[in-house]
Amino acid sequence: MKVLHVITGLGIGGAEQQLRLLLRHLPVESRVVTLTNPGPVAAGIEADGTPVTHLGMTGNRDVGALPRLARVVRQGGYDLVHTHLYRACVYGRPAARLAGVRRIIATEHSLGEAQIEGRPLSAGTRALYLASERLGTSTVAVSSSVARRLADWGVPPARIRVVPNGIETARFAFDARARRLVRGVLGVPRDAYVVGGVGRLVPGKRFDRLVRAVAAIPEAWLLLVGEGDRREELLRVARECGAAGRVLLTGACEDPPTVTSLGPSLPELLSAMDVFVSTSPDETFGLAVVEALAAGLPALYVACPAVDDLPPEAAPGARRIGGSVPELISALRGVRDARLARLPVPRAALRYDIARSAGQLMSLYDQAVHGGTPSPVK
Repeated sequence: MKVLHVITGLGIGGAEQQLRLLLRHLPVESRVVTLTNPGPVAAGIEADGTPVTHLGMTGNRDVGALPRLARVVRQGGYDLVHTHLYRACVYGRPAARLAGVRRIIATEHSLGEAQIEGRPLSAGTRALYLASERLGTSTVAVSSSVARRLADWGVPPARIRVVPNGIETARFAFDARARRLVRGVLGVPRDAYVVGGVGRLVPGKRFDRLVRAVAAIPEAWLLLVGEGDRREELLRVARECGAAGRVLLTGACEDPPTVTSLGPSLPELLSAMDVFVSTSPDETFGLAVVEALAAGLPALYVACPAVDDLPPEAAPGARRIGGSVPELISALRGVRDARLARLPVPRAALRYDIARSAGQLMSLYDQAVHGGTPSPVK
């Protein structure tokens, strides 16, 4: 089976790195087209052995990208086209149809409560999405929460399939040696209480609240993994709160790493933490929380469909909290005072192993290409 994946961009981000992980586990011949930004994840995908083509799209209204993409699809002789993220879905589905490919699957990674792929939800955004959705075979939601949002938007439930995001669970096992080494490299005291967060440094993640909360706990350090346009603002907040020396921003971390990756890996950075916090109020899955749970960390979160869609016993180390600064301070002090040891890997982390997700997706591919009865939404 030949599959073409079309994605909006390949900078470091959750959907982009999720595609890379899936490609490592899907037993099909694949190729990737990125509409824009062939960033570090593109290099990682190619290092793994999958070719990447940059379409060179110049903006949302670059309609010339449509025939260029259709030409790539036609020349490749693909059995199926799989699109990822809003812009790639809107352009990729009609391009596949123009090229004569009728088996089209789209994964919806980014439909939150108030935005989709970083753009506000609007009547026009919804209309364009639904118009292109009708051209596809099925739409994959990365969580049950996203499936419900798609149905509320007007996508027929019979066309929605849930294939959750996944992680290479075993890679995130706690490593005591990595903990010592990373803390040494970063200049963090061995006995410090280290609060961690992972994500893009953008307003929607609300990391400024986490900085203020950590600043209020004198013995706490903050280790933030990610990059974005709010980096300098977060450093300024740390200085204003008198915690500049205890707030560390490591920059983006490509995961899985490649041979050219510099600095500690994400599993190593998680090993250096004592508690993980996700302050974002609007998530489509919450992959970083699942990674933290796989590393044996207690995880505090404001929104995480990946955990909320499961029974409480599947992730006993995870706890939903309020997102205000006082609530964050209280929750962090509670974890500190409990002096929790590293936790066992919960069932949630095993359920969201990438091999399982790839198997579910492969079943959907087979149904689309070879026929058969679709599985119900679950």
